[in-house]
Amino acid sequence: MSTAILTGPPPAGSSLEDDLRSLGFDVRTAASGAGIAGELAAVPAGERVAVVDPRFVGHVHALRLALTDPRFPACAVEGALGALPEARAELASAASGATGPGELAARMEAGGVAVHRPELGVLVAAVPEGEEARAKTLGEVEAVDDEAVRLRAAVKSRDGFFTTFFISPYSRYIARWCARRGLTPNQVTTASLLTALIAAGCAATGSRGGYVAAGVLLIASFVLDCTDGQLARYSLQYSTLGAWLDATFDRAKEYAYYAGLALGAARGGDDVWALALGAMVLQTCRHVVDFSFNEANHDATANTSPTAALSDKLDSVGWTVWARRMIVLPIGERWALIAVLTALTTPRVVFTVLLIGCAFAACYTTAGRVLRSLTRKAKRTDRAAQALADLADSGPLAELAAGSVGRTVPATAYSAPFWALLATASLLVGPLFAGNAGTWRAVLQAVVYAVFAGVAVAQPLKGPLDWLVPPVLRAAEYGMILVLAAKSGADGALPAAFGLVAAVAYHHYDTVYRIRGGTGAPPHWLVRAIGGHDGRVLAVTIAAALWHGQGFTIALTALAVAIALAVLTESIRFWVSSGAPAVHDETGEPA
Repeated sequence: MSTAILTGPPPAGSSLEDDLRSLGFDVRTAASGAGIAGELAAVPAGERVAVVDPRFVGHVHALRLALTDPRFPACAVEGALGALPEARAELASAASGATGPGELAARMEAGGVAVHRPELGVLVAAVPEGEEARAKTLGEVEAVDDEAVRLRAAVKSRDGFFTTFFISPYSRYIARWCARRGLTPNQVTTASLLTALIAAGCAATGSRGGYVAAGVLLIASFVLDCTDGQLARYSLQYSTLGAWLDATFDRAKEYAYYAGLALGAARGGDDVWALALGAMVLQTCRHVVDFSFNEANHDATANTSPTAALSDKLDSVGWTVWARRMIVLPIGERWALIAVLTALTTPRVVFTVLLIGCAFAACYTTAGRVLRSLTRKAKRTDRAAQALADLADSGPLAELAAGSVGRTVPATAYSAPFWALLATASLLVGPLFAGNAGTWRAVLQAVVYAVFAGVAVAQPLKGPLDWLVPPVLRAAEYGMILVLAAKSGADGALPAAFGLVAAVAYHHYDTVYRIRGGTGAPPHWLVRAIGGHDGRVLAVTIAAALWHGQGFTIALTALAVAIALAVLTESIRFWVSSGAPAVHDETGEPA
């Protein structure tokens, strides 16, 4: 329940009370301005409350933005202030003697409360003085269609070419249809997941009809994926559970579809599990590059460079904006490519084209970020260094090496990525080129990898290229699992490796979204329990040396199940708890 307190009776003919009721508020009227504190005291502490000037004139959507957005403890526009239960104490403290919402908001800000003030654009929110001013303001309200503004605002301000021109023009209307029927973003998100899983099942049939149906359903799933966010923005239905579902289901859908394609290919006698796993590894590493670079730089000072200036200049030219957004193969373009190729070709062609496209996109974005990092004079914060250390996902072995050997190694500006690359080379060169996969020599190399990886994170990660450390370590771990499974030749080893990488990747995505929400990484006991990247690498290399054939497949499967149970249990506990952040990607950065 929500309560709106008018600081006096509204003028004759005002629709304000009806507007507030349409937003779900029970409306009360204070006897006078000085009666705000008394009216607040009568509202139960667990309810949302709004204080509104009775002379308010404006669009209903302006009131909606100020009074119903669950992401902000307190929010205000001219003439209206909304507060969630967590800001009620500060609101009550500020209410003594206050005469209106403007004064209340100023007092709360002076007391240290962040009062969010939404961007209204062409929307009107005003408290006109006198009948002439009121009539003029009402005319300004009539001149703007707030429903059209609301629909436009439901779409991300920055998105990919395919999404912007082929999905959003109609998905916003689907979002409005859902809102008017009481559907929630979480329900649409779940429908998108189910549609993608059905698409994966169609692909798994291995028939041409199944592939065509899979392609169509994958696009339908993406339409729903766009709709859930637009519905959240249209109706301001943000939630912590919705944030978690939206952040994780995209990856679950895409990687489940990869598995469906691989199963379908196997039905036709073509084994493409290595390509499917390679596509998942490459896509996940691309995301880790994005996450690490952003975490390293989002709060850095002196964060400019000639390369960044050139990028900004290119973004000011219309066609280059879309070309640069498409070249990185964001989720819209990627899913459209996968859907069309599934319907028209074979899974092997799908994965081959996908790997080539994603590899080019990864090289393009990573090279640009390396150039930016080398040319900017940014000073990175302790928070950024801690975020990179958390993203590195070091386990007990790497921590031991960091605290012993790592302390004796001189640190330079580029030492962290150097040691990470050296660790990766020590792990992968032998199995790839010396043919020692599945031997005890590979186990020794895994120990060396853990030591070098520990040295890489021994010092605070504040160097210009230290954001490369987490993605390099991800490539090492995922790549090692892929290589050992492929080299083993065991039946089912590659599908089991696919499941293991999927479980570990979920843990890494979960870490990213917790950090983005400002709550820090998953608990350290969980990281240690699942071994860290170094412990998992050692466990898989030992399993490959101990067991061959079916035994190795069983070991990979058991490890995948154990890690999945551990990380999913803790992740679900966290994201449905009251302390989970409402993480919503409003930047439009392609995924």
